[in-house]
Amino acid sequence: MTAKIKESLNLDLGINANLIHYQWSPEALQKQTILLNMGRETENGTLAVHTGKFTGRSPEDRYIVVDALTRKTVDWGAVNLPFDQKSFDMLYRQVTAYLQDTVYVRDAQVCAGENYKMNIRVITEYPWSNLFAYNMFLRPEAQELDTFKPEWTVINAPGYKATPGEHKTKNTNFTIINFSKRIILIGGTGYTGEIKKGVFSALNFLLPVKEGVFPMHCAANVGKNGETALFFGLSGTGKTTLSADVNRKLIGDDEHGWSKEGVFNFEGGCYAKVIGLSPEKEPEIFDAIKKGALLENVSFMPNGSVDYTDASITQNTRVSYPIHFLRNIQQPSTGTAPKHIFLLTADAFGVLPPIAKLNQDQAAYYFISGYTAKVAGTEKGITEPVPSFSACFGAPFLPLSPVKYTAMLLEKLKQDKVSVWLVNTGWIGGSYGVGERIPLKYTRAMINAVLKGELKMSDQGRYTVHPTFKLAMPKKCGAVPEGILNPVRNWKDKGAYHKTEKKLADAFQRNFEKYKGLVSESIYKSGPFI
Repeated sequence: MTAKIKESLNLDLGINANLIHYQWSPEALQKQTILLNMGRETENGTLAVHTGKFTGRSPEDRYIVVDALTRKTVDWGAVNLPFDQKSFDMLYRQVTAYLQDTVYVRDAQVCAGENYKMNIRVITEYPWSNLFAYNMFLRPEAQELDTFKPEWTVINAPGYKATPGEHKTKNTNFTIINFSKRIILIGGTGYTGEIKKGVFSALNFLLPVKEGVFPMHCAANVGKNGETALFFGLSGTGKTTLSADVNRKLIGDDEHGWSKEGVFNFEGGCYAKVIGLSPEKEPEIFDAIKKGALLENVSFMPNGSVDYTDASITQNTRVSYPIHFLRNIQQPSTGTAPKHIFLLTADAFGVLPPIAKLNQDQAAYYFISGYTAKVAGTEKGITEPVPSFSACFGAPFLPLSPVKYTAMLLEKLKQDKVSVWLVNTGWIGGSYGVGERIPLKYTRAMINAVLKGELKMSDQGRYTVHPTFKLAMPKKCGAVPEGILNPVRNWKDKGAYHKTEKKLADAFQRNFEKYKGLVSESIYKSGPFI
């Protein structure tokens, strides 16, 4: 098989490496990483590595090649940076020439939905990058490998650094997607998330255009009654935590498609943040960190155990593991069309209610807004909460216009009669620094009430409408204290609440101006009004 792969790499890709390690097991990749002094093992045998200079994605260094497929379809701008074909070809030749010593080759798949499954080949310079690909993508059966033909190729060379003036990149690192050649070229960064999100970006273009599938940056789980729920949310809003429920089976924690057949996971693993991780707060994730998992950028205590509270390297400490490391999963990773959708936001201003029912226009408004808030200390110079908007809860990964994805969402909502809820996992009783974080047990209780059908809108007397944000807030929700459900009631200084409320409403309105005339008037008017 290795000789066949070597011939394919040489003839199809121009890679003529001296050593090709094909489809190595996780054990072999971990052993090789240790042998090359590129990582260490934790107390329980988990591999831990440092990804180098980059401990997170670099959105400003992600490019898409301009060609006949992309020229008039991609939403060019600050998110989707154009890259010319000649510059790509030159850079590609140099990267493939650089990979002449040893490469690790992984044949894998994405999209658990049988009608949409796609073969990908991941070629990496480092063994632990290949372990990441094993963990994160779907793993073909042995018999499938005999006739495996890659439809897309990911080439990952962290050690190769571009020369900006010569290669037309902004910096020495880059991720370039070439849709015509079906290649994702990554260099200058060891952060493995670039592999995962490069493939996700490609699917966000391919599936809507070719298959009519709505791609989503969300988690998904399914209840014992077979009903599927989706959880949209940016980093820090609780997407992974809330979707991991002992009473529901996890479909996936990050990337999904919604087709005419239902919902399916794009991936075969999870990539979870581990900063502050504990067995008490997130037992499922904690127990999944074992031999075969890959920890990134964590620190260690003097006794050699992992210090999950230490953010000295980065706040974005991570672990990847195959989804079967979790106990309660849906197999295969598919579900019916969702019954409920939760749009998660961590509102550090303490303005939004902990839960609110959205109509379809509001669902479109808050989906395309993709709001959360950055808190003091998360980035240099941030001393108070700052609004953060990421279209469709995943702007860096959307090659098409956010309006396109929002239209697909609306079509699905109408077709499948889905209820949509805005859930604030942020602060109550005041902004960050004054109020407190909404207890996780209350957020779970509110979500469970929705899943059990206890918050139906048919009983209008159970709801009150927020005067500025026009959100339908339940007056009662099981054992959740009633005072929590209406945000203004939690603030001692009501004047300070209304001042902060106006500030946040202004931020929403300014952000949404760019969609005026691109969405319906009813959606445009569904946001806050002062």
